[in-house]
Amino acid sequence: MKKFIINLIKVFIVIFVVSCSNQKKSDTNKNDINLNLKNMYSEAMIELNKGNYEEAQIIFNEIKLKFPLTNESIQSQIMIGFIEYSNLNYDTAILQFDRVIKKYPSHKNIDYVYYMKALSYYEQINKETLDGNNNIQALDSFNQILNRFPQSKYAKDSEQKIILVKEIMAAKHMDIGFFYLNQKKYLAALNRFKKVIDEYSTSKFTPEALHRLIEIYSTLGMKKDAEKTLAVLGYNYPKSKWYEFSYELVFPDTKKENNFSFNKLLNLFEKNEQEK
Repeated sequence: MKKFIINLIKVFIVIFVVSCSNQKKSDTNKNDINLNLKNMYSEAMIELNKGNYEEAQIIFNEIKLKFPLTNESIQSQIMIGFIEYSNLNYDTAILQFDRVIKKYPSHKNIDYVYYMKALSYYEQINKETLDGNNNIQALDSFNQILNRFPQSKYAKDSEQKIILVKEIMAAKHMDIGFFYLNQKKYLAALNRFKKVIDEYSTSKFTPEALHRLIEIYSTLGMKKDAEKTLAVLGYNYPKSKWYEFSYELVFPDTKKENNFSFNKLLNLFEKNEQEK
Protein backbone atom coordinates (compact mmCIF):
# COMPACT_ATOMS: atom_id res chain seq x y z
CA MET A 1 0.00 0.00 0.00
CA LYS A 2 2.83 2.35 0.86
CA LYS A 3 4.54 1.56 -2.45
CA PHE A 4 1.32 2.24 -4.32
CA ILE A 5 0.94 5.68 -2.72
CA ILE A 6 4.55 6.57 -3.56
CA ASN A 7 4.05 5.57 -7.20
CA LEU A 8 0.83 7.59 -7.33
CA ILE A 9 2.63 10.68 -6.03
CA LYS A 10 5.33 10.22 -8.70
CA VAL A 11 2.64 10.11 -11.39
CA PHE A 12 1.10 13.32 -10.08
CA ILE A 13 4.49 15.01 -10.07
CA VAL A 14 5.15 13.97 -13.67
CA ILE A 15 1.72 15.25 -14.76
CA PHE A 16 2.31 18.54 -12.95
CA VAL A 17 5.76 19.04 -14.51
CA VAL A 18 4.48 18.23 -18.01
CA SER A 19 1.50 20.53 -17.50
CA CYS A 20 3.72 23.39 -16.37
CA SER A 21 6.03 22.78 -19.28
CA ASN A 22 3.14 22.83 -21.77
CA GLN A 23 1.70 25.97 -20.18
CA LYS A 24 5.09 27.64 -20.40
CA LYS A 25 5.40 26.67 -24.07
CA SER A 26 1.84 27.92 -24.70
CA ASP A 27 2.58 31.26 -23.03
CA THR A 28 5.81 31.57 -25.00
CA ASN A 29 4.02 30.81 -28.27
CA LYS A 30 1.29 33.27 -27.42
CA ASN A 31 3.83 35.99 -26.64
CA ASP A 32 5.65 35.27 -29.88
CA ILE A 33 2.40 35.51 -31.85
CA ASN A 34 1.44 38.81 -30.17
CA LEU A 35 4.90 40.21 -30.82
CA ASN A 36 4.77 39.13 -34.44
CA LEU A 37 1.28 40.66 -34.83
CA LYS A 38 2.34 43.99 -33.33
CA ASN A 39 5.48 44.07 -35.47
CA MET A 40 3.44 43.40 -38.61
CA TYR A 41 0.93 46.12 -37.78
CA SER A 42 3.72 48.61 -36.99
CA GLU A 43 5.42 47.76 -40.26
CA ALA A 44 2.17 48.29 -42.19
CA MET A 45 1.63 51.69 -40.55
CA ILE A 46 5.21 52.73 -41.36
CA GLU A 47 4.64 51.87 -45.02
CA LEU A 48 1.30 53.70 -44.94
CA ASN A 49 2.87 56.85 -43.50
CA LYS A 50 5.53 56.71 -46.20
CA GLY A 51 2.82 56.65 -48.83
CA ASN A 52 3.62 53.08 -49.86
CA TYR A 53 -0.04 52.14 -50.00
CA GLU A 54 0.35 48.91 -51.94
CA GLU A 55 2.94 47.49 -49.54
CA ALA A 56 0.87 48.56 -46.53
CA GLN A 57 -2.29 46.99 -47.94
CA ILE A 58 -0.53 43.67 -48.50
CA ILE A 59 0.50 43.54 -44.82
CA PHE A 60 -2.95 44.65 -43.60
CA ASN A 61 -4.54 41.88 -45.66
CA GLU A 62 -2.10 39.34 -44.20
CA ILE A 63 -2.99 40.45 -40.66
CA LYS A 64 -6.69 40.15 -41.48
CA LEU A 65 -6.21 36.55 -42.69
CA LYS A 66 -3.76 35.32 -40.04
CA PHE A 67 -5.23 37.02 -36.97
CA PRO A 68 -8.96 37.43 -37.70
CA LEU A 69 -10.13 37.79 -34.09
CA THR A 70 -7.71 40.51 -32.99
CA ASN A 71 -8.17 44.26 -32.66
CA GLU A 72 -5.29 44.70 -35.11
CA SER A 73 -7.31 42.76 -37.68
CA ILE A 74 -10.24 45.18 -37.32
CA GLN A 75 -7.89 48.17 -37.51
CA SER A 76 -6.29 46.64 -40.60
CA GLN A 77 -9.69 46.40 -42.28
CA ILE A 78 -10.33 50.05 -41.49
CA MET A 79 -6.93 51.00 -42.91
CA ILE A 80 -7.64 49.02 -46.09
CA GLY A 81 -10.72 51.23 -46.55
CA PHE A 82 -8.59 54.32 -45.93
CA ILE A 83 -6.09 53.23 -48.57
CA GLU A 84 -8.87 52.75 -51.13
CA TYR A 85 -10.18 56.22 -50.23
CA SER A 86 -6.70 57.72 -50.59
CA ASN A 87 -6.38 56.12 -54.02
CA LEU A 88 -9.73 57.74 -54.97
CA ASN A 89 -11.36 54.31 -55.28
CA TYR A 90 -14.42 55.71 -53.50
CA ASP A 91 -16.90 52.94 -54.30
CA THR A 92 -14.47 50.26 -53.08
CA ALA A 93 -13.74 52.28 -49.95
CA ILE A 94 -17.47 52.67 -49.18
CA LEU A 95 -17.99 48.91 -49.54
CA GLN A 96 -15.07 48.26 -47.18
CA PHE A 97 -16.34 50.75 -44.59
CA ASP A 98 -19.83 49.24 -44.81
CA ARG A 99 -18.38 45.78 -44.10
CA VAL A 100 -16.64 47.07 -40.98
CA ILE A 101 -19.79 48.87 -39.78
CA LYS A 102 -21.85 45.70 -40.25
CA LYS A 103 -19.35 43.34 -38.58
CA TYR A 104 -18.09 45.59 -35.77
CA PRO A 105 -20.82 48.15 -34.93
CA SER A 106 -19.47 48.67 -31.40
CA HIS A 107 -15.79 49.07 -32.23
CA LYS A 108 -14.09 51.95 -30.43
CA ASN A 109 -13.18 53.70 -33.72
CA ILE A 110 -16.47 53.09 -35.52
CA ASP A 111 -17.21 56.85 -35.62
CA TYR A 112 -14.10 57.25 -37.76
CA VAL A 113 -15.43 54.58 -40.15
CA TYR A 114 -18.74 56.44 -40.53
CA TYR A 115 -16.82 59.67 -41.10
CA MET A 116 -14.60 58.17 -43.81
CA LYS A 117 -17.65 56.70 -45.52
CA ALA A 118 -19.29 60.15 -45.51
CA LEU A 119 -16.14 61.75 -46.95
CA SER A 120 -16.08 59.13 -49.71
CA TYR A 121 -19.50 60.34 -50.82
CA TYR A 122 -18.75 64.02 -50.18
CA GLU A 123 -15.66 64.12 -52.39
CA GLN A 124 -17.64 62.81 -55.36
CA ILE A 125 -20.31 65.52 -55.29
CA ASN A 126 -18.56 67.89 -57.69
CA LYS A 127 -18.30 65.16 -60.31
CA GLU A 128 -21.96 64.38 -60.57
CA THR A 129 -24.83 65.73 -62.59
CA LEU A 130 -27.73 67.68 -61.12
CA ASP A 131 -29.71 65.82 -58.46
CA GLY A 132 -26.98 63.18 -58.14
CA ASN A 133 -27.05 60.50 -55.47
CA ASN A 134 -23.73 61.27 -53.75
CA ASN A 135 -24.90 64.53 -52.18
CA ILE A 136 -27.92 62.75 -50.66
CA GLN A 137 -25.74 59.89 -49.36
CA ALA A 138 -23.14 62.33 -47.98
CA LEU A 139 -25.83 64.31 -46.17
CA ASP A 140 -27.31 61.12 -44.69
CA SER A 141 -23.88 59.81 -43.63
CA PHE A 142 -22.82 63.04 -41.90
CA ASN A 143 -26.19 63.20 -40.14
CA GLN A 144 -25.63 59.64 -38.87
CA ILE A 145 -22.41 60.80 -37.20
CA LEU A 146 -24.25 63.60 -35.41
CA ASN A 147 -27.09 61.28 -34.36
CA ARG A 148 -24.98 58.29 -33.31
CA PHE A 149 -21.83 60.01 -32.03
CA PRO A 150 -22.69 63.58 -30.96
CA GLN A 151 -19.55 63.74 -28.79
CA SER A 152 -17.24 62.44 -31.51
CA LYS A 153 -14.26 64.55 -32.58
CA TYR A 154 -15.65 64.24 -36.12
CA ALA A 155 -19.03 65.78 -35.18
CA LYS A 156 -18.01 69.43 -35.62
CA ASP A 157 -16.56 68.89 -39.07
CA SER A 158 -19.62 66.84 -39.99
CA GLU A 159 -21.82 69.82 -39.09
CA GLN A 160 -19.76 72.05 -41.36
CA LYS A 161 -19.88 69.51 -44.17
CA ILE A 162 -23.69 69.27 -43.83
CA ILE A 163 -23.94 73.05 -44.34
CA LEU A 164 -21.73 72.83 -47.43
CA VAL A 165 -23.66 69.89 -48.86
CA LYS A 166 -26.95 71.73 -48.39
CA GLU A 167 -25.49 74.79 -50.13
CA ILE A 168 -24.40 72.60 -53.03
CA MET A 169 -27.81 70.92 -53.24
CA ALA A 170 -29.59 74.27 -53.09
CA ALA A 171 -27.32 75.61 -55.85
CA LYS A 172 -28.15 72.62 -58.03
CA HIS A 173 -31.89 73.20 -57.60
CA MET A 174 -31.41 76.89 -58.39
CA ASP A 175 -29.59 75.95 -61.60
CA ILE A 176 -32.45 73.66 -62.64
CA GLY A 177 -34.95 76.39 -61.75
CA PHE A 178 -33.12 78.89 -63.97
CA PHE A 179 -33.09 76.38 -66.81
CA TYR A 180 -36.87 75.96 -66.62
CA LEU A 181 -37.37 79.71 -66.17
CA ASN A 182 -35.42 80.44 -69.34
CA GLN A 183 -37.56 77.86 -71.13
CA LYS A 184 -40.67 79.63 -69.77
CA LYS A 185 -41.70 76.44 -68.00
CA TYR A 186 -42.92 78.39 -65.02
CA LEU A 187 -44.53 75.62 -62.99
CA ALA A 188 -41.39 73.44 -63.14
CA ALA A 189 -39.24 76.45 -62.21
CA LEU A 190 -41.61 77.35 -59.37
CA ASN A 191 -41.32 73.87 -57.88
CA ARG A 192 -37.51 74.04 -57.89
CA PHE A 193 -37.35 77.43 -56.21
CA LYS A 194 -39.92 76.29 -53.63
CA LYS A 195 -37.74 73.26 -52.91
CA VAL A 196 -34.84 75.57 -52.03
CA ILE A 197 -37.09 77.59 -49.71
CA ASP A 198 -38.73 74.59 -48.02
CA GLU A 199 -35.79 72.19 -47.71
CA TYR A 200 -32.74 74.50 -47.56
CA SER A 201 -34.16 77.53 -45.75
CA THR A 202 -30.80 78.39 -44.15
CA SER A 203 -29.08 78.47 -47.52
CA LYS A 204 -27.68 81.71 -48.92
CA PHE A 205 -29.86 81.07 -51.99
CA THR A 206 -33.16 81.41 -50.12
CA PRO A 207 -33.62 85.20 -50.63
CA GLU A 208 -33.02 84.84 -54.36
CA ALA A 209 -35.36 81.82 -54.54
CA LEU A 210 -38.10 83.97 -52.96
CA HIS A 211 -37.38 86.70 -55.50
CA ARG A 212 -37.70 84.22 -58.36
CA LEU A 213 -41.09 83.13 -57.04
CA ILE A 214 -42.19 86.77 -57.05
CA GLU A 215 -40.82 87.14 -60.56
CA ILE A 216 -42.84 84.14 -61.78
CA TYR A 217 -46.02 85.21 -59.95
CA SER A 218 -45.73 88.69 -61.48
CA THR A 219 -45.23 87.24 -64.94
CA LEU A 220 -48.32 85.06 -64.53
CA GLY A 221 -50.40 87.94 -63.15
CA MET A 222 -50.71 86.33 -59.71
CA LYS A 223 -50.53 89.63 -57.81
CA LYS A 224 -51.71 88.39 -54.40
CA ASP A 225 -49.19 85.53 -54.39
CA ALA A 226 -46.46 87.96 -55.40
CA GLU A 227 -47.39 90.34 -52.55
CA LYS A 228 -47.51 87.55 -49.96
CA THR A 229 -44.11 86.24 -51.04
CA LEU A 230 -42.75 89.80 -50.96
CA ALA A 231 -43.98 90.06 -47.37
CA VAL A 232 -42.10 86.88 -46.44
CA LEU A 233 -38.97 88.16 -48.18
CA GLY A 234 -39.19 91.59 -46.55
CA TYR A 235 -39.85 90.13 -43.10
CA ASN A 236 -36.92 87.70 -43.19
CA TYR A 237 -34.42 89.57 -45.37
CA PRO A 238 -35.28 93.29 -45.17
CA LYS A 239 -31.76 94.40 -46.16
CA SER A 240 -31.34 91.96 -49.00
CA LYS A 241 -30.86 93.25 -52.53
CA TRP A 242 -33.44 90.66 -53.60
CA TYR A 243 -36.03 92.42 -51.47
CA GLU A 244 -35.25 95.67 -53.24
CA PHE A 245 -35.54 94.04 -56.67
CA SER A 246 -38.76 92.27 -55.71
CA TYR A 247 -40.35 95.39 -54.26
CA GLU A 248 -39.70 97.34 -57.43
CA LEU A 249 -41.13 94.44 -59.43
CA VAL A 250 -44.38 94.22 -57.44
CA PHE A 251 -44.83 97.98 -56.85
CA PRO A 252 -42.96 99.72 -59.67
CA ASP A 253 -44.69 103.08 -59.10
CA THR A 254 -44.60 103.05 -55.28
CA LYS A 255 -42.04 104.43 -52.84
CA LYS A 256 -41.95 101.89 -50.04
CA GLU A 257 -40.71 104.45 -47.48
CA ASN A 258 -43.99 106.37 -47.76
CA ASN A 259 -46.74 104.22 -49.17
CA PHE A 260 -45.89 100.61 -48.36
CA SER A 261 -44.67 100.59 -44.81
CA PHE A 262 -43.02 97.71 -43.04
CA ASN A 263 -46.17 97.36 -40.90
CA LYS A 264 -48.17 96.63 -44.02
CA LEU A 265 -45.56 94.07 -45.01
CA LEU A 266 -45.83 92.54 -41.56
CA ASN A 267 -49.63 92.35 -41.85
CA LEU A 268 -49.30 90.61 -45.19
CA PHE A 269 -46.80 88.17 -43.69
CA GLU A 270 -49.02 87.37 -40.71
CA LYS A 271 -52.04 86.93 -42.98
CA ASN A 272 -50.00 84.57 -45.11
CA GLU A 273 -49.02 82.52 -42.04
CA GLN A 274 -52.65 82.24 -40.91
CA GLU A 275 -53.75 81.00 -44.31
CA LYS A 276 -51.22 78.15 -44.36
